[in-house]
Amino acid sequence: MPVADTSGSIAYSPVAADHRPLRIAMIGQRGLPATFGGVEHHVAHLGRRLAARGHQVTVYCRDNYVPERRDALDGMRLRHMPTVGTKHLDALAHSLVSTMAAVGAGHDIVHYHALGPGLCAPLPRYLSGARVVQTIHGRDDRRQKWGGTAKAVLRSARWLSERVPDAVIGVSREISEEYVAARDRLTVYIANGVERPAPTISPRPVLDRGLRPGRYVLFVGRLVPEKAVDVLIKAFSGVPGDIRLAITGGSSFTDDYVSNLHDLAAADPRVHMLGYVYGEELASLYRHAAVYVQPSYLEGLPLALLEAASYGLPTIASSLGCHREVIAEEGPGGRLFDQGDERHLREVLTQVLANLDHEAEHGRIRGEDVLRRYSWDVAADMTEALYHRVLAGSRRDR
Repeated sequence: MPVADTSGSIAYSPVAADHRPLRIAMIGQRGLPATFGGVEHHVAHLGRRLAARGHQVTVYCRDNYVPERRDALDGMRLRHMPTVGTKHLDALAHSLVSTMAAVGAGHDIVHYHALGPGLCAPLPRYLSGARVVQTIHGRDDRRQKWGGTAKAVLRSARWLSERVPDAVIGVSREISEEYVAARDRLTVYIANGVERPAPTISPRPVLDRGLRPGRYVLFVGRLVPEKAVDVLIKAFSGVPGDIRLAITGGSSFTDDYVSNLHDLAAADPRVHMLGYVYGEELASLYRHAAVYVQPSYLEGLPLALLEAASYGLPTIASSLGCHREVIAEEGPGGRLFDQGDERHLREVLTQVLANLDHEAEHGRIRGEDVLRRYSWDVAADMTEALYHRVLAGSRRDR
């Protein structure tokens, strides 16, 4: 069972276990190699570390995510399964066919990622000898892009996630504590991680985008309503000076919202809509930004915020609980604003830009703290120990 540490957060207490190689299925991510999507990057980082320890990690990929069809990546086996590429059926259809394949493949662990894919969790839970683990990356049932029927389905997925998995992982303390209150089975807090970036990264991709190093504000993420990018653009319009705003990301079945963002951006020539950006270009954007802003209404534990902090960027984030976990103590280098409050965001952003050297100095200090507190190696250690624990324990109510 989870235990509370003295700060009131949820910690995992490892138990002695054998370390035989395990057969692990990952279901719920779009696929690999990871391009856009925090869940995909989470699985990429976690899966390659587990594979390096000798475990057989099979990642079930949607056949519409990336054009390449690799059989393996970083020691992980990739299985490309069909899906129905629509807003409402993409994740569910793929999770169903992946689950059916996994149930017959003799996995020790079937690990679901996110709420929706967990609708299929009863199948391996009751029809196979596999143990079921589910990572909750965010409150998907509250996302604004879903209509009433989809939200009802996701609320059902939430109900199942509280009852079916042998273990649930929350990527933030906030999520973990919610599940501890709702479940009578194993629930643990295992945070996302971050890696130390390269010390020198060419500014050429930044210059090629018409931006000047150190003279732009950055946002990275999918362009969906809960990310509140419209609030950021509106707030930025009142920020004085020749500073630019670089927004990376694209639609996630949210074309109307993205169109609205482009209309807002067209009114201010300082706003650059860059689309999805990956790899070296994204690293260059992080390295040479002045400030990073995470304006969201809803998050789990955003990888983009962790990555921005790891580069030593001053960060500004909305007042969500998970953002407070990362920023820890508000002050220079890490600022919060009242979520949804355009005027407050403008005030904070103007203040930070007016004292940029001071903010950047403290941003570098905070970056080292984030690198200490959020580690993919630690996440892999804790996940591996959790797998062994659920396999060693008895299963109730079967």
